[in-house]
Amino acid sequence: MKTYTYTEKKDTRSGFGAGLTELGRTNPNVVALCADLIGSLKMNQFIDENPERFFQVGIAEANMMGIAAGLTIGGKIPFTGTFANFSTGRVYDQIRQSIAYSGKNVKICASHAGLTLGEDGATHQILEDIGLMKMLPGMVVINPCDYNQTKAATIAIADYDGPVYLRFGRPSVPIFTPADQKFEIGKAIQLTEGTDVTIVATGHLVWEALEASKTLNEKGISAEVINIHTIKPLDEQAILDSVSKTGCIVTAEEHNVLGGLGESVARTLALNNPTPQEFVATNDTFGESGTPAQLMDKYGLNAATIVLKAEAVIKRK
Repeated sequence: MKTYTYTEKKDTRSGFGAGLTELGRTNPNVVALCADLIGSLKMNQFIDENPERFFQVGIAEANMMGIAAGLTIGGKIPFTGTFANFSTGRVYDQIRQSIAYSGKNVKICASHAGLTLGEDGATHQILEDIGLMKMLPGMVVINPCDYNQTKAATIAIADYDGPVYLRFGRPSVPIFTPADQKFEIGKAIQLTEGTDVTIVATGHLVWEALEASKTLNEKGISAEVINIHTIKPLDEQAILDSVSKTGCIVTAEEHNVLGGLGESVARTLALNNPTPQEFVATNDTFGESGTPAQLMDKYGLNAATIVLKAEAVIKRK
């Protein structure tokens, strides 16, 4: 069994900042907008190097989306930056009408997503954003797993012509993907091979899925782990190929069970190859204040729960 280790932990929002900085040096059409959260989005270096290509909009997120849509008409590639809650829920109408319906080339970059926002509590911990964004026609939805992949995704989406939602987070998490790994929108990455159960995970839950696979291996269970960094368009073939071998699947995400990765996978299976599935996600609930680690444990978004779900779904085969 292939195993993964890490030597460093880093927040995925810093991966976004690093990717944006690199784009500032290589793509003159990239511009950035922020809703008064420059430090939280790690946009400082881009601004220092490209002050004329940055727009501080203030706490006016709806206006930011409108400005971003307008900038695309002149050939610019705007990257908007704020918390995931304010990037989606607060501005859904503007995104739907001015960006998605209009097919504008805006990159909606959203930090502090999910429970791992932590102590700021339920008002800021959006767990519905993936569902909101994936339902918009033409919107690409990306949720990378670590610093390296977030940096690579940030750079890659500049070359994609169309609206993109890029989701990342606040806490430091293990870096385990190669720094030079090419990011392909819509292309899943198989991390381990297995024959007993498929585990597909996204974002912060990818590392937890790898940890779960080690525990399962010690129990004599062979788990195939797949990193679904792009939720839309979903790599359906990778999922179908895997379950054709394993016969069952667990989906894992830091998101509401309603509307997220798990439901997209379930639809794929229902249409092509009905397969037993278990879900690791929040169960139709808001979050609460606490440290990221406390919250992920309380809501069962961890390796231990993935192990339990894997054992349960195997029994359903």
